[in-house]
Amino acid sequence: MPRELFGDVTRPSISVGNQKWYTLPLSLISHSAIVVILIALPILAPAVMPSVFADEDPTWITTSLPKPPPAPATLATPKPQVNPNLAPVVAPDTITRENPDLPEFVDKPIVGVIGGSDNLEHVLAPPPVVVAPPKPIEPLRVGGTIRSPQRIRNVDPAYPTIALSARIQGIVIIEATIGADGRVVNARVLRSVPMLDQSALDAVRQWEYTPTMLNGVPVPVIMTVTVQFTLS
Repeated sequence: MPRELFGDVTRPSISVGNQKWYTLPLSLISHSAIVVILIALPILAPAVMPSVFADEDPTWITTSLPKPPPAPATLATPKPQVNPNLAPVVAPDTITRENPDLPEFVDKPIVGVIGGSDNLEHVLAPPPVVVAPPKPIEPLRVGGTIRSPQRIRNVDPAYPTIALSARIQGIVIIEATIGADGRVVNARVLRSVPMLDQSALDAVRQWEYTPTMLNGVPVPVIMTVTVQFTLS
C-alpha cells in the first residue's frame, strides 16, 4: 500500500490523470503564436511602418522670419533756452553797467530845493515831542495832612453760617488801599477772626469812598477799616 501511494513521486513517467505528456508544451506553443500574431505582426507590417523607414525623399518646410523694423531715427537733443532775465549763478569779476545809455551814478547826496531855498530846516516840521507817561503815584497813608476819605457806599458783610452755629463774634481789622477814584483796589487782614475774615474782605472790597485830594489832584491812600460781627 505505501509503495502504491508514493508511486507517482517515484515514477514521474506515469501520466497524471488523463492528460498526456505533450499537453503542456502544446499549450505554450499555441499561446506564444497568439501573442506573436496580436503584437509582433502589427508592428512589423509594412503598411503601418513609420515614414522614416520609407524610401521617399523627406519634405522640408522652410520658414522665413520677418525683417526687424528699422531703428528709429535719433532726434537731435534740443538746446536749453537761456532766459536773459534770470539771476546769474556765478559771481561776476567786475561790475558792468546794465544800460550804457543811462548816465553814470554819482555817489553824493542830492538836496532838493523847496520854495526856492536850499535850507530845509524852516520847511520841515519839527519832530513831535515825546512826553513820558507820568509815573504812578504811590499810595499815601492817611494821617497828618492826608485826610480820611468818606465812605459813600457800604455793603454789610454776610455772617457765616458756621460762625453763627459756633456763636463766634468779634472785630476784623483790615488795611484797605483806596484808588484815586475812591474804589478799594486791595485789602488785607491785620487782625483776624478765623471764621469771619473772608466775609469781612468780601464786604470791604465792595465799599466806595470819596476821592482823596492832594494839591488838587486825586491820589490813592491806605487806611485801616474795621468790620464788626455781633450776635443779636
